[in-house]
Amino acid sequence: MVYFGRYPMGNDKKQGYALNTRALVTGGAGFIGSHLCDRLIAEKHDVICLDNFFTGQKRNVAHLVGNPYFELVRHDVTFPYYVEVDRIYNLACPASPPHYQHDPVQTTKTSVHGAINMLGLAKRTRARILQASTSEVYGDPSVHPQVEAYWGNVNPIGLRSCYDEGKRCAETLFFDYYRQNNVEIKVVRIFNTYGPRMHPNDGRVVSNFIMQALRGEDITIYGDGLQTRSFCYVDDLVDAMIAMMNTPADVTGPVNIGNPGEFTMLELAEKVVSLVGGKSGIRYEPLPSDDPKQRKPDISLAKKTFGWEPKVDLESGLKRTIEYFREFV
Repeated sequence: MVYFGRYPMGNDKKQGYALNTRALVTGGAGFIGSHLCDRLIAEKHDVICLDNFFTGQKRNVAHLVGNPYFELVRHDVTFPYYVEVDRIYNLACPASPPHYQHDPVQTTKTSVHGAINMLGLAKRTRARILQASTSEVYGDPSVHPQVEAYWGNVNPIGLRSCYDEGKRCAETLFFDYYRQNNVEIKVVRIFNTYGPRMHPNDGRVVSNFIMQALRGEDITIYGDGLQTRSFCYVDDLVDAMIAMMNTPADVTGPVNIGNPGEFTMLELAEKVVSLVGGKSGIRYEPLPSDDPKQRKPDISLAKKTFGWEPKVDLESGLKRTIEYFREFV
């Protein structure tokens, strides 16, 4: 008999937990969460997809509805949720500036109260829990590329703080529950991610550039366009999250997961326009407050700990993403 959480799971050691584990995915109808649900279902897990549908969309998981191993629940993680599970992937939180700045108080509550509620659930059920943290905990970094030991450079009272500081507080809670209550935690810091099921109006740079190029509009560049980002395709990211969840109990993180390929905004814009095949020009706008000048993950720890590195290059990933966005134009 194999034990995960409080109750015995499965009756065949050869099966292991992968065929039997009950997994809860908060934010499961969102961009990354829906791809994670797909993968967990494909690996024969029982999956509860929890979402309040503020930014998540039913269309992202509609193809899973009706699968006997998939359950879709409308719920906000700022309220307690009671269920028996073995693994919790805590992804719930709006992650693009227009969305998280729409209601900044609620954004902070989602990160902080959501972490408290999911950690409480993990404590009660003895479930293992993974926190989808973010590279934004590094703020506007003075260390480049960013390593996990770097404490960051975050404005605690700026327009982005509701997200950045909310995620930092969530990490604090995870490690305090680990030290004080022996909850099995995993913390990953996600860098810029892109791919199909991104919201077309989420305001992120990849979706913005693609939608503008498909419409034949000029590409909006904020600042001089020389600020850099590193872009990870969603399939690679999901691989890393699952690999991290399956590490031994003493591996807590935080671990950076992202693609270390680094591009300026101008380089990305040129790449998108070239792949779309349009004639979009460039339009410059003032840089938003506290916008990081550079972003690139050091993924040495992920490579060493669970042998992960991204496989999808930017051009291949953009081609797949552009095809997805064509239906919105």
